Amino acid sequence: MKKLTLLALTTATFLLAACSNTQSKQETKSEAHYPLTIENVTKAEGGSKWTKKEETYQSKPKKVLANTRPAAELLLHLGLKDNIAGVGATFGVADESVAKEFKELKDLGNSYISKETALSVDPDLVYGRGGLFDNQDWGVGTVDSLNEMGIPTYVLESSITGATFDSIYSDIENLGKIFNVEDKAKSFSKEIKARQAKLESKVKDQKTQTFAYLHMSDPSQVVVYAAHDEAFFNDMFKMIKMDNVFKDQKDDVSEETLIQTDPDVLIVGDWSSIPGSISGQEVIDALLKNPKLQSMKAIKNKQIYAVDYNYLFGYGYQSLTGLEQLVDQMQK
Repeated sequence: MKKLTLLALTTATFLLAACSNTQSKQETKSEAHYPLTIENVTKAEGGSKWTKKEETYQSKPKKVLANTRPAAELLLHLGLKDNIAGVGATFGVADESVAKEFKELKDLGNSYISKETALSVDPDLVYGRGGLFDNQDWGVGTVDSLNEMGIPTYVLESSITGATFDSIYSDIENLGKIFNVEDKAKSFSKEIKARQAKLESKVKDQKTQTFAYLHMSDPSQVVVYAAHDEAFFNDMFKMIKMDNVFKDQKDDVSEETLIQTDPDVLIVGDWSSIPGSISGQEVIDALLKNPKLQSMKAIKNKQIYAVDYNYLFGYGYQSLTGLEQLVDQMQK
Protein backbone atom coordinates (compact mmCIF):
# COMPACT_ATOMS: atom_id res chain seq x y z
CA MET A 1 0.00 0.00 0.00
CA LYS A 2 2.85 2.36 0.95
CA LYS A 3 4.55 1.54 -2.36
CA LEU A 4 1.37 2.39 -4.28
CA THR A 5 0.99 5.65 -2.40
CA LEU A 6 4.62 6.55 -3.03
CA LEU A 7 4.21 5.70 -6.73
CA ALA A 8 1.11 7.88 -6.98
CA LEU A 9 2.85 10.80 -5.30
CA THR A 10 5.89 10.41 -7.54
CA THR A 11 3.69 10.30 -10.66
CA ALA A 12 1.72 13.35 -9.56
CA THR A 13 4.92 15.26 -8.85
CA PHE A 14 6.30 14.32 -12.27
CA LEU A 15 3.10 15.44 -14.03
CA LEU A 16 3.05 18.74 -12.16
CA ALA A 17 6.66 19.35 -13.07
CA ALA A 18 5.97 18.49 -16.71
CA CYS A 19 2.97 20.84 -16.83
CA SER A 20 5.02 23.56 -15.17
CA ASN A 21 7.83 23.12 -17.68
CA THR A 22 5.37 23.20 -20.61
CA GLN A 23 3.70 26.35 -19.30
CA SER A 24 7.09 27.95 -18.72
CA LYS A 25 8.16 27.16 -22.29
CA GLN A 26 4.91 28.60 -23.68
CA GLU A 27 5.35 31.79 -21.65
CA THR A 28 8.97 32.10 -22.79
CA LYS A 29 7.92 31.60 -26.41
CA SER A 30 5.20 34.24 -26.04
CA GLU A 31 7.61 36.69 -24.43
CA ALA A 32 10.10 36.15 -27.26
CA HIS A 33 7.37 36.93 -29.82
CA TYR A 34 6.94 40.51 -28.56
CA PRO A 35 7.43 43.36 -29.10
CA LEU A 36 6.19 42.82 -32.65
CA THR A 37 6.26 45.47 -35.38
CA ILE A 38 4.02 45.20 -38.44
CA GLU A 39 3.64 47.61 -41.34
CA ASN A 40 0.07 48.91 -41.39
CA VAL A 41 -1.49 52.22 -42.47
CA THR A 42 -2.72 55.60 -41.29
CA LYS A 43 -4.70 58.47 -42.77
CA ALA A 44 -4.79 62.16 -41.88
CA GLU A 45 -7.93 63.56 -40.29
CA GLY A 46 -10.35 64.34 -43.10
CA GLY A 47 -7.96 62.92 -45.68
CA SER A 48 -8.55 60.21 -48.26
CA LYS A 49 -5.04 58.86 -48.80
CA TRP A 50 -3.71 55.97 -46.75
CA THR A 51 0.02 55.95 -46.03
CA LYS A 52 2.21 53.23 -44.56
CA LYS A 53 2.91 53.28 -40.84
CA GLU A 54 4.73 50.83 -38.62
CA GLU A 55 2.64 49.62 -35.69
CA THR A 56 4.26 47.99 -32.66
CA TYR A 57 2.51 45.56 -30.34
CA GLN A 58 4.22 45.14 -26.97
CA SER A 59 2.22 42.05 -26.00
CA LYS A 60 -0.71 39.92 -27.09
CA PRO A 61 -3.83 42.15 -27.12
CA LYS A 62 -6.34 41.11 -24.46
CA LYS A 63 -9.03 43.82 -24.79
CA VAL A 64 -9.74 44.36 -28.48
CA LEU A 65 -12.28 46.81 -29.84
CA ALA A 66 -13.58 45.50 -33.18
CA ASN A 67 -15.37 48.28 -35.07
CA THR A 68 -17.67 45.98 -37.09
CA ARG A 69 -19.30 42.56 -36.89
CA PRO A 70 -17.19 41.08 -39.74
CA ALA A 71 -13.99 42.20 -37.99
CA ALA A 72 -15.05 40.51 -34.75
CA GLU A 73 -16.13 37.31 -36.50
CA LEU A 74 -12.68 36.97 -38.04
CA LEU A 75 -11.11 37.04 -34.57
CA LEU A 76 -13.55 34.37 -33.41
CA HIS A 77 -12.31 32.07 -36.17
CA LEU A 78 -8.82 32.52 -34.75
CA GLY A 79 -10.00 31.41 -31.30
CA LEU A 80 -9.86 34.89 -29.77
CA LYS A 81 -13.29 35.31 -28.17
CA ASP A 82 -11.81 36.04 -24.74
CA ASN A 83 -9.62 38.77 -26.25
CA ILE A 84 -12.53 40.87 -27.56
CA ALA A 85 -13.68 43.66 -25.22
CA GLY A 86 -16.45 45.02 -27.44
CA VAL A 87 -17.93 45.19 -30.94
CA GLY A 88 -19.45 48.12 -32.80
CA ALA A 89 -21.76 48.08 -35.85
CA THR A 90 -23.14 44.65 -35.01
CA PHE A 91 -25.72 44.73 -37.83
CA GLY A 92 -25.66 42.22 -40.65
CA VAL A 93 -26.23 38.53 -41.25
CA ALA A 94 -24.42 36.39 -38.71
CA ASP A 95 -21.74 33.85 -39.59
CA GLU A 96 -23.55 30.82 -38.17
CA SER A 97 -20.32 28.97 -37.49
CA VAL A 98 -19.41 31.54 -34.80
CA ALA A 99 -22.88 32.96 -34.03
CA LYS A 100 -23.07 31.46 -30.54
CA GLU A 101 -19.72 32.95 -29.54
CA PHE A 102 -20.61 36.30 -31.10
CA LYS A 103 -23.73 36.59 -28.91
CA GLU A 104 -21.50 36.36 -25.84
CA LEU A 105 -19.49 39.43 -26.89
CA LYS A 106 -20.20 42.94 -25.61
CA ASP A 107 -22.48 44.63 -28.15
CA LEU A 108 -21.67 48.34 -28.31
CA GLY A 109 -24.38 49.20 -30.80
CA ASN A 110 -26.14 48.23 -34.00
CA SER A 111 -24.70 51.27 -35.78
CA TYR A 112 -21.22 52.74 -36.21
CA ILE A 113 -19.79 53.77 -32.86
CA SER A 114 -18.01 56.91 -31.68
CA LYS A 115 -14.51 57.23 -30.30
CA GLU A 116 -15.99 57.76 -26.84
CA THR A 117 -17.89 54.47 -27.07
CA ALA A 118 -14.83 52.68 -28.40
CA LEU A 119 -12.71 53.92 -25.49
CA SER A 120 -15.38 52.95 -22.96
CA VAL A 121 -14.12 49.35 -23.01
CA ASP A 122 -10.54 50.47 -22.28
CA PRO A 123 -9.12 48.70 -25.36
CA ASP A 124 -5.50 47.71 -25.79
CA LEU A 125 -6.09 47.39 -29.55
CA VAL A 126 -8.56 49.14 -31.85
CA TYR A 127 -9.06 47.14 -35.02
CA GLY A 128 -11.24 46.81 -38.09
CA ARG A 129 -12.59 48.63 -41.11
CA GLY A 130 -10.42 51.49 -42.32
CA GLY A 131 -13.18 53.96 -43.13
CA LEU A 132 -14.27 54.01 -39.49
CA PHE A 133 -10.89 55.24 -38.20
CA ASP A 134 -12.05 58.83 -38.00
CA ASN A 135 -12.77 61.43 -35.33
CA GLN A 136 -16.31 62.02 -36.62
CA ASP A 137 -19.30 60.92 -34.50
CA TRP A 138 -19.44 57.64 -36.44
CA GLY A 139 -15.72 56.91 -36.11
CA VAL A 140 -13.55 55.22 -33.48
CA GLY A 141 -10.81 57.84 -33.82
CA THR A 142 -7.95 58.22 -36.27
CA VAL A 143 -5.01 55.85 -36.15
CA ASP A 144 -2.68 58.67 -35.09
CA SER A 145 -4.98 59.98 -32.34
CA LEU A 146 -5.35 56.49 -30.87
CA ASN A 147 -1.63 55.80 -31.11
CA GLU A 148 -0.92 59.08 -29.31
CA MET A 149 -3.04 57.75 -26.45
CA GLY A 150 -0.85 54.65 -26.33
CA ILE A 151 -3.43 52.43 -28.04
CA PRO A 152 -2.15 50.30 -30.94
CA THR A 153 -4.33 49.86 -34.01
CA TYR A 154 -4.75 47.50 -36.92
CA VAL A 155 -6.56 48.65 -40.05
CA LEU A 156 -7.79 45.82 -42.26
CA GLU A 157 -5.82 45.95 -45.51
CA SER A 158 -8.91 44.65 -47.30
CA SER A 159 -10.75 47.88 -46.42
CA ILE A 160 -8.37 50.46 -47.87
CA THR A 161 -7.66 51.90 -51.32
CA GLY A 162 -6.14 49.40 -53.73
CA ALA A 163 -7.30 46.31 -51.86
CA THR A 164 -8.15 43.02 -53.53
CA PHE A 165 -9.93 39.94 -52.25
CA ASP A 166 -6.50 38.45 -51.58
CA SER A 167 -5.92 41.23 -49.05
CA ILE A 168 -7.99 39.08 -46.72
CA TYR A 169 -5.18 36.56 -46.55
CA SER A 170 -2.69 39.26 -45.66
CA ASP A 171 -4.99 40.41 -42.85
CA ILE A 172 -5.37 36.88 -41.50
CA GLU A 173 -1.61 36.39 -41.59
CA ASN A 174 -0.97 39.68 -39.78
CA LEU A 175 -3.59 38.96 -37.12
CA GLY A 176 -2.04 35.54 -36.62
CA LYS A 177 1.25 37.30 -35.85
CA ILE A 178 -0.28 40.03 -33.68
CA PHE A 179 -2.07 37.49 -31.47
CA ASN A 180 0.61 34.79 -31.74
CA VAL A 181 -1.87 32.30 -33.25
CA GLU A 182 -0.16 31.75 -36.58
CA ASP A 183 -1.13 28.08 -36.88
CA LYS A 184 -4.83 28.92 -36.53
CA ALA A 185 -4.43 31.75 -39.02
CA LYS A 186 -2.82 29.45 -41.59
CA SER A 187 -5.56 26.87 -41.09
CA PHE A 188 -8.33 29.44 -41.58
CA SER A 189 -6.66 30.90 -44.68
CA LYS A 190 -6.44 27.41 -46.14
CA GLU A 191 -10.16 26.93 -45.52
CA ILE A 192 -11.10 30.21 -47.22
CA LYS A 193 -8.77 29.58 -50.18
CA ALA A 194 -10.40 26.20 -50.76
CA ARG A 195 -13.84 27.84 -50.86
CA GLN A 196 -12.55 30.53 -53.21
CA ALA A 197 -11.11 27.93 -55.60
CA LYS A 198 -14.38 25.99 -55.57
CA LEU A 199 -16.37 29.13 -56.36
CA GLU A 200 -14.06 30.17 -59.20
CA SER A 201 -14.33 26.68 -60.65
CA LYS A 202 -18.10 26.98 -60.58
CA VAL A 203 -18.07 30.03 -62.89
CA LYS A 204 -15.06 29.18 -65.09
CA ASP A 205 -17.23 28.63 -68.19
CA GLN A 206 -19.42 31.65 -67.53
CA LYS A 207 -19.18 34.79 -69.68
CA THR A 208 -18.41 38.07 -67.92
CA GLN A 209 -21.53 40.13 -67.19
CA THR A 210 -21.81 43.82 -66.38
CA PHE A 211 -23.61 44.99 -63.27
CA ALA A 212 -24.54 48.14 -61.38
CA TYR A 213 -24.99 48.44 -57.64
CA LEU A 214 -28.07 50.28 -56.34
CA HIS A 215 -27.73 51.65 -52.81
CA MET A 216 -31.37 52.24 -51.89
CA SER A 217 -33.09 52.83 -48.56
CA ASP A 218 -36.30 54.01 -50.24
CA PRO A 219 -37.74 51.62 -52.87
CA SER A 220 -39.24 54.54 -54.79
CA GLN A 221 -35.90 56.31 -55.31
CA VAL A 222 -33.32 54.73 -57.61
CA VAL A 223 -29.84 55.51 -56.24
CA VAL A 224 -26.76 54.22 -58.07
CA TYR A 225 -23.49 53.86 -56.17
CA ALA A 226 -20.60 53.87 -58.65
CA ALA A 227 -18.19 52.34 -56.11
CA HIS A 228 -15.20 53.59 -58.11
CA ASP A 229 -13.07 53.78 -54.94
CA GLU A 230 -14.22 50.40 -53.65
CA ALA A 231 -11.28 48.28 -54.78
CA PHE A 232 -12.16 45.24 -52.66
CA PHE A 233 -15.80 45.35 -53.81
CA ASN A 234 -14.90 45.52 -57.50
CA ASP A 235 -12.21 42.85 -57.26
CA MET A 236 -14.40 40.34 -55.46
CA PHE A 237 -17.03 40.55 -58.21
CA LYS A 238 -14.35 39.80 -60.80
CA MET A 239 -13.95 36.48 -59.02
CA ILE A 240 -17.40 35.47 -60.28
CA LYS A 241 -16.94 37.15 -63.68
CA MET A 242 -18.99 40.25 -62.99
CA ASP A 243 -17.77 43.72 -63.96
CA ASN A 244 -18.98 46.91 -62.27
CA VAL A 245 -20.02 49.01 -65.25
CA PHE A 246 -19.51 52.27 -63.31
CA LYS A 247 -16.21 51.44 -61.58
CA ASP A 248 -14.42 54.27 -63.42
CA GLN A 249 -17.19 56.81 -62.83
CA LYS A 250 -16.09 59.42 -60.28
CA ASP A 251 -19.23 61.56 -60.42
CA ASP A 252 -22.73 60.64 -59.30
CA VAL A 253 -24.60 58.34 -61.65
CA SER A 254 -28.09 59.47 -62.60
CA GLU A 255 -31.08 57.26 -63.21
CA GLU A 256 -30.95 58.27 -66.88
CA THR A 257 -27.30 57.18 -67.15
CA LEU A 258 -28.18 53.86 -65.57
CA ILE A 259 -30.91 53.27 -68.14
CA GLN A 260 -28.67 54.26 -71.06
CA THR A 261 -25.76 52.11 -69.85
CA ASP A 262 -28.13 49.16 -69.40
CA PRO A 263 -25.99 46.66 -67.41
CA ASP A 264 -26.77 42.94 -67.56
CA VAL A 265 -27.43 42.64 -63.82
CA LEU A 266 -28.56 44.88 -60.97
CA ILE A 267 -27.30 44.26 -57.43
CA VAL A 268 -29.13 45.82 -54.49
CA GLY A 269 -28.22 45.96 -50.82
CA ASP A 270 -30.27 43.92 -48.38
CA TRP A 271 -30.89 45.68 -45.07
CA SER A 272 -33.38 43.19 -43.63
CA SER A 273 -31.01 42.20 -40.80
CA ILE A 274 -31.47 45.72 -39.37
CA PRO A 275 -34.80 46.10 -37.51
CA GLY A 276 -37.11 48.55 -39.25
CA SER A 277 -35.14 48.61 -42.51
CA ILE A 278 -36.38 47.59 -45.93
CA SER A 279 -35.52 44.21 -47.34
CA GLY A 280 -33.75 43.51 -50.58
CA GLN A 281 -36.87 41.83 -51.90
CA GLU A 282 -38.88 45.02 -51.35
CA VAL A 283 -36.35 46.94 -53.43
CA ILE A 284 -36.39 44.28 -56.16
CA ASP A 285 -40.20 44.34 -56.33
CA ALA A 286 -40.19 48.14 -56.63
CA LEU A 287 -37.58 48.10 -59.39
CA LEU A 288 -39.49 45.52 -61.40
CA LYS A 289 -42.57 47.76 -61.25
CA ASN A 290 -40.75 51.03 -61.92
CA PRO A 291 -42.10 52.31 -65.29
CA LYS A 292 -38.90 54.23 -66.10
CA LEU A 293 -36.77 51.08 -66.00
CA GLN A 294 -38.82 48.76 -68.18
CA SER A 295 -36.47 49.07 -71.18
CA MET A 296 -33.52 47.68 -69.20
CA LYS A 297 -32.52 44.08 -69.86
CA ALA A 298 -31.92 43.41 -66.16
CA ILE A 299 -35.59 44.28 -65.58
CA LYS A 300 -36.86 42.31 -68.57
CA ASN A 301 -34.80 39.25 -67.63
CA LYS A 302 -35.40 39.69 -63.89
CA GLN A 303 -31.67 39.73 -63.26
CA ILE A 304 -31.86 41.66 -59.98
CA TYR A 305 -30.33 40.21 -56.84
CA ALA A 306 -30.18 41.31 -53.22
CA VAL A 307 -27.00 40.85 -51.18
CA ASP A 308 -26.54 41.61 -47.48
CA TYR A 309 -24.68 44.87 -46.93
CA ASN A 310 -21.89 43.22 -44.92
CA TYR A 311 -21.27 40.76 -47.73
CA LEU A 312 -20.80 43.74 -50.05
CA PHE A 313 -18.94 46.19 -47.82
CA GLY A 314 -17.77 44.18 -44.82
CA TYR A 315 -14.30 43.78 -46.34
CA GLY A 316 -13.86 40.29 -44.99
CA TYR A 317 -14.04 36.57 -45.66
CA GLN A 318 -17.85 36.83 -45.20
CA SER A 319 -18.07 38.34 -48.70
CA LEU A 320 -17.31 34.87 -50.01
CA THR A 321 -20.59 33.64 -48.52
CA GLY A 322 -22.43 36.44 -50.31
CA LEU A 323 -20.78 35.56 -53.62
CA GLU A 324 -21.55 31.86 -53.17
CA GLN A 325 -25.21 32.65 -52.55
CA LEU A 326 -25.32 35.06 -55.49
CA VAL A 327 -23.85 32.51 -57.91
CA ASP A 328 -26.33 29.89 -56.72
CA GLN A 329 -29.21 32.28 -57.41
CA MET A 330 -27.91 33.29 -60.82
CA GLN A 331 -27.34 29.71 -61.93
CA LYS A 332 -30.81 28.46 -61.01
